[in-house]
Amino acid sequence: MKSQLDATDRTLIKQLSLDGRMPVNKLVEHLGVTPPTLYSRLKRMLNSGVLKIAGLIDIFKTEDLIMAIVGMKITDGTKLEERLEQFSALKQVHSAMVVTGRFDIFLEVVVPEMPALYEFMTKDLPALGDIENCESFVVMKAKNKWVLPKSTNDWFDQV
Repeated sequence: MKSQLDATDRTLIKQLSLDGRMPVNKLVEHLGVTPPTLYSRLKRMLNSGVLKIAGLIDIFKTEDLIMAIVGMKITDGTKLEERLEQFSALKQVHSAMVVTGRFDIFLEVVVPEMPALYEFMTKDLPALGDIENCESFVVMKAKNKWVLPKSTNDWFDQV
């Protein structure tokens, strides 16, 4: 079920998108609400999954990450939802979406190096089956593209 967001919710999200560490006193000032109201709204949006507050990275400012978009045509189009779940569970996949056009599903993939992308395309994806064809597009440069580190991706565990 989709959540209904009012103007105050949208303003809160906007302020947090500008600075995820904005102090409560500044947030209540921007919103014109009390701290308990702010906490209540935050809790509701966090619990419903509408909002996530997290550390994002710009992978284009790091030396050892590659992003690719993978377009796939699925053999059985009646199983898109099931396939979307399976693909999104892969550790390299940061986003999976059903799309219109010549492909059924797009995946946003982040890997530490080109051999890892090769392995993903030639072993991990084919192992799931039901793919009529796929095509990968390595992202060479992007603006305003932030990635939420996926805890299952080995690269993020190298600390």
